[in-house]
Amino acid sequence: MTRSLREWFKDYRLKQRIRKNRLVTKDGRCNIEFDNVMHRNRFAYVRDFWTTFVETRWRFIILYFVASFTLSWFIFGLIWYWLARSNGDLLWQNPPPDHTPCVYSVYDMTYAFIFSLETQNTVIYGNVYVTDQCPAGVALIIIQTIIGILISIFWCGIVITKITLPKKRAKTITFSESAVICPKKGTLCLQIRVANLRKTLMIGSQIYGKLLRTTVTGGETVILDQVNIDFMVDAGKDNLFFVCPLTLYHIIDKSSPFFDMAVDTLHQQDFELVVFLDGMAETTSSSCQVRTSYIPQEIMWGYDFLPIISRSEEGRYQVDFSNFAKVVPVPTAHCSRCYHNEPGNHLEGIDNKSFEVFDMELTNCNKM
Repeated sequence: MTRSLREWFKDYRLKQRIRKNRLVTKDGRCNIEFDNVMHRNRFAYVRDFWTTFVETRWRFIILYFVASFTLSWFIFGLIWYWLARSNGDLLWQNPPPDHTPCVYSVYDMTYAFIFSLETQNTVIYGNVYVTDQCPAGVALIIIQTIIGILISIFWCGIVITKITLPKKRAKTITFSESAVICPKKGTLCLQIRVANLRKTLMIGSQIYGKLLRTTVTGGETVILDQVNIDFMVDAGKDNLFFVCPLTLYHIIDKSSPFFDMAVDTLHQQDFELVVFLDGMAETTSSSCQVRTSYIPQEIMWGYDFLPIISRSEEGRYQVDFSNFAKVVPVPTAHCSRCYHNEPGNHLEGIDNKSFEVFDMELTNCNKM
């Protein structure tokens, strides 16, 4: 029991450290901080207040929503109270019996607040209204009504925009937790599996990748140096027919940054492979981008994905998602140089004698 808890805690700390060191998390969020930003640049968020509110978390949106209406009711309630006091309508002012109030039934601050809420939300509470002997009250009720409509329009737009954000559609696009390297169609390839969990298509889908690493050139250290990584499927790399899960592959040739890596050096590398999928949702015609990333510990050398598409006896196509994250060992050279018979100082060959199917887990990748 103690050993299992120790192993669980060790794996948990490893996952947390890996998550912290990523630039892009597995769910596509960018893990980066901005320091020493000039104060004048911070006002750019205020000038672009619409985008700032749209990108705000829901809990703060709800807080600002409630605060904006409550504050506007209270401020206009104070103005109505001041107007009633100026006209001598309050109870403590002892108005004469023939006195014509500016607003009927507004005798204290509580009634002023209720009338303010009634005016802004067109709710009727009873015999509370502005008299024709109070021009200032007529003007104030017009101003509050217009401001109340503008506040409602603003928050309706914010809520609708947040609900229809393309990020929500991206939640139904999933990548495999790990990538694999194995032979495919006569060459060595790095493969990734991606699936669309909805039956509606992603129109004009394009897939590409960026390899992020730290390089030293001429004594100059370049952090987050970006190298383009091309991915494709059997039908090409543009305008994918994304109706079922696809296996994307990157050819490891002399132009690939993975060409000099090997099974015994891969997990010693320091890089992050970020994969992007751009497309347009068929139902909403909104563009969205899905991102994920892979570190060396999440790339398995000498394994291939299991098939997940089959055909039933009735002739219908079926997708078995239970095999989406499963791999099987396949005979694979230890390095790309070995595969292409290029000179190198790596091990020779690899034997995968046990073809046991298992789930890809991060812990398995680290123990590999």
